[in-house]
Amino acid sequence: MKPTKNILIDIGHPAHVHLFRNFINELQSKGYHTFVLTKKVDSILQLLNFYKIPYVTIGRKPDSLFSKYLFQLVVISKTILFIRKHKINKGIGISMTLPIAARFTGNTTFGMDDDDISATPVFAKFINKSDCILTPDCLANENRGKNHLAYPSFHELAYLHPNRFIPDPGVLTDAGIKKDETYFVLRFNAFKAHHDIDAKGLDQEQKHKLIELLNQYGKVFITSEKQCDPEFESYSLPVSPEKIHSFLYFATMFVGDSQTMTTEAALLGTPAFKCNSFAGKLSIPNEIEYKYQLCFSYLPQEFDNMLVNIKNHLDMPGLKKVFAERRKIMLQDKIDLTAFLVYLVEEYPESAAGAQNKTFFKKFA
Repeated sequence: MKPTKNILIDIGHPAHVHLFRNFINELQSKGYHTFVLTKKVDSILQLLNFYKIPYVTIGRKPDSLFSKYLFQLVVISKTILFIRKHKINKGIGISMTLPIAARFTGNTTFGMDDDDISATPVFAKFINKSDCILTPDCLANENRGKNHLAYPSFHELAYLHPNRFIPDPGVLTDAGIKKDETYFVLRFNAFKAHHDIDAKGLDQEQKHKLIELLNQYGKVFITSEKQCDPEFESYSLPVSPEKIHSFLYFATMFVGDSQTMTTEAALLGTPAFKCNSFAGKLSIPNEIEYKYQLCFSYLPQEFDNMLVNIKNHLDMPGLKKVFAERRKIMLQDKIDLTAFLVYLVEEYPESAAGAQNKTFFKKFA
């Protein structure tokens, strides 16, 4: 029997809760002690509480960029103390904190990144110092050092792979939607992250035009990273955050300027349209778009072209069935990310060495 290990999970975004929640449950079932460190972000804490995942908070992230960097120093210091206090053996996260802290604590770190280095160069510089840096295989050719391990999956398949996710049709009743009724989910981003400097999404006029078009076909629901604009309050999403993936699954279409939710919708087989200044510049959305045709990306100045394509798709017979088939093809190429992560962390470093064999990943399909 393997000795019990203490494993730290660093959570920095609501999507990270979903990424690691099954991973945490599986490790705990194997007798591991898991510790979660997170910042005081309401949406993160709401999800952690819902999934009954114990956590420790280390402060609330400020809005200004300069304050963010000062706050990061505090976070690193507190993380070092936490690792020492709880005798952490291994740490994992989409985190630039863990590899820095490990310099002072000596624990093994697994850094996960699904952004191109060119998009987040500062973040990549630090996370690439991890003992094992993990990326989807469409980023396999990036220069991330000798510890780079590329796997055939996406972060979102840690919780949206069919092994992990069964959509709940009860969410439709919660929202007052009839079976097969047409409805749309819109997501508006706040663009406050460190890598979002000069980033742009949908402006107010474009949001109005989008809603005007979609209202002609069905119901419109809006979710926003920041507080919803008063003029859009009547469209507020009627379901709780933990039910959003079922709501996305049954939706006719997703449209927004959010990176993560666009990917989630696409991987669920819901036609997904994104409009922001990252369009065409990131490897993962490009693979989902060009290889699997599950999403479509547009720059803000291409908004009118996006509206035309949205209308063309809404007029397409059997739209959801077409995208369900495309999703099936995508899933044939990808693995259950949670199953892989559990094995990797539990059996490291032998597991990382084994992953160099091309047939290694078949066991996690």
